[in-house]
Amino acid sequence: MQFRPDSPIPVSSSLAPVLEPEQQSLYQGVLKTLNEHAIPYAVSGAFALQRHTRIWRVTKDLDLFLTAEALAPAMELLRKKGFYCVMTDPVWLAKAHRGPFFVDLITGMSNAALVVTDSWMAHAQPAPVLDVASRVLAAEELLVSKLFVIRRERFDGADIAHIVYGTRGQLDWERVLALVGDHWELLLWALLLFRYVYPLQTEFVPLPLWAELLRRLVPELLQPNPSARFRGSLVDDNMFAIDVNEWGLEDLLTQYRSRRLREIGQAALTPDCFAEKDENKP
Repeated sequence: MQFRPDSPIPVSSSLAPVLEPEQQSLYQGVLKTLNEHAIPYAVSGAFALQRHTRIWRVTKDLDLFLTAEALAPAMELLRKKGFYCVMTDPVWLAKAHRGPFFVDLITGMSNAALVVTDSWMAHAQPAPVLDVASRVLAAEELLVSKLFVIRRERFDGADIAHIVYGTRGQLDWERVLALVGDHWELLLWALLLFRYVYPLQTEFVPLPLWAELLRRLVPELLQPNPSARFRGSLVDDNMFAIDVNEWGLEDLLTQYRSRRLREIGQAALTPDCFAEKDENKP
């Protein structure tokens, strides 16, 4: 979500947001449709954050994670139910609309560094969402899904800290490491932020995890890899645009996205893929 300079900054709270009746009906309709046809999904966003941290936030949409393979049948079902569906970006995002409200159907991160897989669905937890039996993203996947939301206009570092705090660190950290893969340095950075914010809860991050992350880091500091690649565009393609456009550094974002498009059968992005501009891109 982007905020204009004159928009109020949201304040964290345990107070549940009040949804418009049409908005709630849309969310419930999407969830019921996917349930009726056994389309695997996991609720993320504000509803998952509340489950794992007890923090509510005002939400303008319902975030559903699902695999790329499940996206097309999900969109077809929703179209038949009267929803207007649009593929906003085949790399990671589609939307289901009815009136002014919508649901985001998310298959990964916009930079294609992280992709939703069947394991995300398998680890999702049964939970009611707006009185509909649903499945909510596990804390491990929720944490990992926020690691790249570190742009100038949106930063989810506080969410990650709250996930660790809210779960008291009772996470499957081995799975977290497996999920982040080559991007473990972002995990280390996020956990250092947690440690700074909650010094009395340092034990929520187990010592073996700190040891493992530092074991990986120290050799990189002592002997940097001469073939290491510039990764700024994966973090924020706007703020690091000068590096790519004027300083000639590698555009890893385009490479990641092109590879993902090939994986899902899209040779290249075309204007038809972007029926609307999305302002919620991580």
